[in-house]
Amino acid sequence: MERFLGRYAPHLFAILRIVAGLMFAMHGTQKLFGWPGDKPPRTDPTSLIAGVIELGGGVLIALGLFASWAAFLASGTMAVAYWWRHGWGASPWPIVNRGELAVLYCFLWLFLAAHGPGIWSLGRKRDRLSS
Repeated sequence: MERFLGRYAPHLFAILRIVAGLMFAMHGTQKLFGWPGDKPPRTDPTSLIAGVIELGGGVLIALGLFASWAAFLASGTMAVAYWWRHGWGASPWPIVNRGELAVLYCFLWLFLAAHGPGIWSLGRKRDRLSS
């Protein structure tokens, strides 16, 4: 399988970045605007800050513009979200305390921060134009 899919790794990574960034941004739209879904927008300051980071960071990550910086901030936000909302409950295990999505986003964004946005990114196009 690696021989076949390995040649498409840059493309698959770009698709992962775009899809995950858009999904992350939707967590922000839920908090800020109550969409998608049927819950009203959140009004507490912590949720508003998280919503702005999720929406803005998710869009920047999906576009690949300042993606490493956005991913680093998003990774830290997800680490805080895990311990603040999930980790201090009845169990520290993510699968039990329903924090597995925060953990996955935390490490996905940390990897992206270190790896960079890859192909199909506005940051890469910007860097080519400036050189």
